[in-house]
Amino acid sequence: MTIHEFCFPTTVRFGSGARHELPTALSQRGWQRPLLVSDRQVAQLPFCQEMVTVLTAAGLKPIQFSDLGGNPVKSQVVAGVATFQQQQADSIVALGGGAALDVAKAIALMAHHPGDLFDYEDGKPLVRPVDRPLPGLVALPTTAGTGSEVGRSSVIADDATQAKKIIFSPRLLPALILADPELLVGLPPAITAATGMDALTHCVEAYLAQGFHPMCDGIAVEGVRLVGRHLRRSVAQGDDLEARGGMLAAAMMGGVAFQKGLGVTHSCAHALSTVYDLHHGLANALMITAAMEFNQVVVAEKLATLATAVGATPTAAGFIDWLEALKADIGIPTQLGAVGVMAEQLERLVAIAVTDGCHQLNPRSCTTDDLRALYQAAGIG
Repeated sequence: MTIHEFCFPTTVRFGSGARHELPTALSQRGWQRPLLVSDRQVAQLPFCQEMVTVLTAAGLKPIQFSDLGGNPVKSQVVAGVATFQQQQADSIVALGGGAALDVAKAIALMAHHPGDLFDYEDGKPLVRPVDRPLPGLVALPTTAGTGSEVGRSSVIADDATQAKKIIFSPRLLPALILADPELLVGLPPAITAATGMDALTHCVEAYLAQGFHPMCDGIAVEGVRLVGRHLRRSVAQGDDLEARGGMLAAAMMGGVAFQKGLGVTHSCAHALSTVYDLHHGLANALMITAAMEFNQVVVAEKLATLATAVGATPTAAGFIDWLEALKADIGIPTQLGAVGVMAEQLERLVAIAVTDGCHQLNPRSCTTDDLRALYQAAGIG
């Protein structure tokens, strides 16, 4: 595969083998001591160890930090900042999925900024300004889901409450992305499916979100088309580089498009991750059908456009039927109860979801009763 370069919104080097450009990219920028941020599982994979070897052979001094896993929490950021400072790192390389990328961005912020991480929470009264130098950040995504590599925010949970906080600044955007489909080869089918549904949900909800942003709308529709073309193949044939590349592109497009906004699927999913520590992509996958059935009353024409993009019957119902068929084909459970989400936690889920900001831009307004009904429609146990 030819390696392509494009800048939207930051420099992306896209194609098989792009990861091999990392030593040169760091050296050219004068960065000698990169903190390599990955989760515990990625840190054990051959390509991660290969990365350390290659960087060392190029005369660089990489420092590994992999004390994270699952949904990112503040304590992981604190530990990463301590490692960055103690080891006198001068840059950060994020190698992994959304968790590693979000933690890496937060480490970059707190490496030279005072106070507590949550002092920088987006929308907080008297939020601290992001006005000090940030170390250089390079992102190498290993999943096709969050699109965090092209995002300007970091989502980190409070360890005690598991409440998710959004840290936002355009300065958190990585300086360079090396998007290499080969890094996704071998990703387990279940993770491929869940992260792929995350990318799809970003594109769908961005397109449906309230507001005027035709650029994001166009990117979102193309992202949906790419998911329709490539997700099944990515799950069924993990070494299909064309499919992996298509999903990697779709994930980045979702990450760009949702600067327009998201919707109620995400509010419900965030609550599921808070209460049950459910994988974010899986949570989105479990909620999206009920959410689209709820939304179709007001966005039937847009859902029909999405149906056309994926080759389904060009109606709102046609797109919803396509969603259900896709989930069945890639092994997503049909009901919340199948992953242990029980009615005894329903009111807690609703209470968290109603305070989540994502549903504020949903095309159809949501009451507390609506959110309760959505969880029930999604098959709570």
